[in-house]
Amino acid sequence: MKKLLLFLVCGMLWVHSLKAQQTQYMVFEFVKVENDQLFDYIEFKDLMEKVYRQALNDKRIKGWDFWALQSGGDQAAFQYIMVTYYNDPVQMMNGLDEQSMMEYTKIAYPHLNSIQVNKLFQESLGMRDMPMRLYMKEIAETNDKFQMKPGVLASFDLMKANEGQFDVYEKAESEIFKPIHQKFVEQGLMGHWSLLRTALPLGSEAKSTHLTMNVYKDYMQFFNAQSYEDMNQTASQREAVNKGLNSRDQKWVYLATLENVVR
Repeated sequence: MKKLLLFLVCGMLWVHSLKAQQTQYMVFEFVKVENDQLFDYIEFKDLMEKVYRQALNDKRIKGWDFWALQSGGDQAAFQYIMVTYYNDPVQMMNGLDEQSMMEYTKIAYPHLNSIQVNKLFQESLGMRDMPMRLYMKEIAETNDKFQMKPGVLASFDLMKANEGQFDVYEKAESEIFKPIHQKFVEQGLMGHWSLLRTALPLGSEAKSTHLTMNVYKDYMQFFNAQSYEDMNQTASQREAVNKGLNSRDQKWVYLATLENVVR
C-alpha cells in the first residue's frame, strides 16, 4: 500500500513538473525604425536570426520570431514585433545581455573580429527604438500541431481586463473563447490560438493585462475565419460570449506577417 501511495505521489509530482516545463514565457518587443534606415534594418534582422539560433543551440532561449506589422492601432509607433520564447520566468527576465549577443554573433559570423561585431551592434542600436516591451506568460492555448514558418499571418490582440474582472475575463477566455478557437482549428479556419497574461509592466497604468495570438497559415485562412459565423450557438452561449467580451477592453489589434523564425 505504501509503495502504491508513493508511486501515485511521484506520478502527480512528475505530471506537475512536466506541465510547468511546458509553460511558455515570451517577451514581445515592438520595434520602431526610421524610414531612411528600413533597408539596413532588414539586413540586420536576418543577421539576428543567425544570432538567436546560436542562443537556441545554447539553450538560452526556446525560440524567436520576427514579425512585420501590416496594420493596427498606433501603427506609426513601430513597424516590427520581435517575440522571444523562454522555458521559465528567470530566463525570461534575464534575457540576452549585449555581451552574450556579441559572443553569439562571433560564433555565427566567425569572419568578423571583435571590433567589427561591436560596430555592428552600435549601429543597430542607433537605427532602432523599442517604445514597448511586454513580458508574458502563456496560460491557455489550442491543441494543435501548427508549425511556425515565414509567411504565417497573426493578429496580436492587446486586452485590458476591466477593474475587478480580472478572473472573470481569464475564465471567459479559457472556458468560452478557447473552445471556439479550438473548433476553428479543427475546421481549418485557424492554425493556433493562445492567451497570455502580462507579467510586466504591472499596475493600473499598464496599457494591457493580456494578449491573445490568433495565428493563420495565410490570408485565405484569415479571411475565411473572419467571414465565418457560428449559427449553431444557443442563446445561453451567446450570453456567455457577450459577458466575456464585456469583461475586458480590446485596446489594440495588430496584424503581422512572420518573416524570420528560429525553433
